[in-house]
Amino acid sequence: MTRTFHAGQRFSTTTDEIAAALEQVSVPTLLLSMVHITGDPRFIRDFAQAGLFLNEVQGFMSEDDKARARAAALPAIVDYRDRGCPPLAPLPSGLIREMLDSAAAEPVDDDNLALVLEELDLDGADPRRPAALDPGRAAGFPVIVVGCGESGILAGLRLQQAGVPFVIVEKNGGPGGTWWENTYPGARVDVANHLYCYSFEPSNHWQHFFAEQPELAAYFDEVMNRHGLHPHVRWRTEAVGAVWDEDTATWAVTVRSGERTETLTARAVISAVGQLNRPNWPDFPGRDTFSGAAFHSAAWDHSVEIDGKRVALVGAGASGFQIAPAIADKVERLEVFQRTAQWMFPNPMYHDRVPDGARWAMEHLPYYARWYRFLLMWPGADKGLDAARVDPAYADQDNAVSEINAIARIMFTDWITTQVGDDDALLAKALPDYPATGKRTLQDNGSWLATLKRPNVDLVRTPIARVTPQGIVTEDGSAYDVDVIVYATGFRATDLLLPMTVTGRDGADLHGEWGRRPFAYLGITVPKFPNFFMIYGPGTHLAHGGSLIMHSELQMRYINACIEHLVATGARSMEPLPQPTEAWHRRTQEKITQTVWAHPAVKHSYFKTADGEIHTVSPWRLCEYRAALQDPDWSHFRIDTDGTA
Repeated sequence: MTRTFHAGQRFSTTTDEIAAALEQVSVPTLLLSMVHITGDPRFIRDFAQAGLFLNEVQGFMSEDDKARARAAALPAIVDYRDRGCPPLAPLPSGLIREMLDSAAAEPVDDDNLALVLEELDLDGADPRRPAALDPGRAAGFPVIVVGCGESGILAGLRLQQAGVPFVIVEKNGGPGGTWWENTYPGARVDVANHLYCYSFEPSNHWQHFFAEQPELAAYFDEVMNRHGLHPHVRWRTEAVGAVWDEDTATWAVTVRSGERTETLTARAVISAVGQLNRPNWPDFPGRDTFSGAAFHSAAWDHSVEIDGKRVALVGAGASGFQIAPAIADKVERLEVFQRTAQWMFPNPMYHDRVPDGARWAMEHLPYYARWYRFLLMWPGADKGLDAARVDPAYADQDNAVSEINAIARIMFTDWITTQVGDDDALLAKALPDYPATGKRTLQDNGSWLATLKRPNVDLVRTPIARVTPQGIVTEDGSAYDVDVIVYATGFRATDLLLPMTVTGRDGADLHGEWGRRPFAYLGITVPKFPNFFMIYGPGTHLAHGGSLIMHSELQMRYINACIEHLVATGARSMEPLPQPTEAWHRRTQEKITQTVWAHPAVKHSYFKTADGEIHTVSPWRLCEYRAALQDPDWSHFRIDTDGTA
């Protein structure tokens, strides 16, 4: 592991100001930075973490140990400042490995080593960056990217770096995808922001540990601006269909902008449309008869005044979970209709602002921000998958699927019951009856249950029978008269690529090929659909850790490799062969059925199709998926070099 280390940003911060900043930093991260500054491993040997847990960034160190660590770090930082923040000597590979183990509070296994070093990127090389292709060859290989959310921006950026001409078509008026559309009160990310950003475009200036929607939208726009991507985007333009032309080895993509329809031609198409994109509207009888304002949370109507109004919030999954606490103190009454209770993961930092001292450290202390990213990544990488795997030997499968899963259930139950107190009626409604992590586990800092305990809030678990002009009637005949209905009912996550039609070789229809069981080789390519690639395709949704941005980076590196192969060899097209595709899907399904997500007690989940099957979620360890994508196996593809495969 040979590395080139760089100087930090010079600073003139006073010693007292540095000491004050250190009171607000992650001490384990500080100690790792000190090893870089001094080359002295005593900072991780004398001040060991007691453990590492998701969103717990102090390593469970005692207050005395943290104080001693800050005191030891201060003179080293002052000396580094006084020397003008010079370039730092490379650290031995063995010491880097020791630092990884120290940061993880456990040995980092060899399987994960390549992934974590890539994510750390201590030498700033951006190891997932594609090589620049021969300009003459690349110019003849235009690409259309569908969607300008996080994965579409990434696709455009990487194509630009490779020198491949491209255009992005985006149905919205700006970048960010879900972070452009979802402007409802309380909207924020539930992956810590110093991890939920591109590995090569970190931000040291997040205002919150879990950023709110406006800040996320601004981040993606800033990345677009830095890389000059805006001129490549066709805004307010929706791709409605794509047809493969075998004779010319091109895709004809039909796009619609307002009333105008036109056809764009490209050698390849990259779908970056996402899964949490198309709102799911419940089919309640009488829904269109309601006389008040009604809208979906993904298209919040800001012209509707909710202050002092009676509001019905239909749905209390991830969106409703955020909306209710944000509006409860403004409305006259809030009726929350919840089909299934949700497990909650304790996260006291969920609404916290990043203190000035922590931002100072990220900006000025060498590699502090990179190691902080690791501290967020490691406990969230595959630990959730450990709790999701079924242990067939575990006796009480109705309650939990393994001993680890049972421990998670106890922890989550304690979190809920402690907050509810002696309100048995509320506890009966709020406590889930299925194994922990069986559905999306929500981040909670106590605001959800505090909201439900408010006198003007009611949690309704009785199913909705119909909507009337006055409001909502439940199956027990209870009527709830309201002024506004907000449908926080999620997205059509299992209807991939909706509403685009994709017609491949010999007239094959992609949705027809899929039926109710969408599949793709490695989640990216499908037989009969040459030069058609997907980011966030079937079997790539993360329900156990990491971040979708990390997954997108791995997938786009693979797509870049495929495009490079096509351009370099002059091949007309490539598509995966049926056998490796079927084998990948079969192995994925075998692993899915061995997880808590497939548990029969989980009746309603956006993971599941109408048949109760799961085809969108990844059951793979992050390092396993990375390894599968690292070096494309061209023998798994039908590659057409001269018009005959």
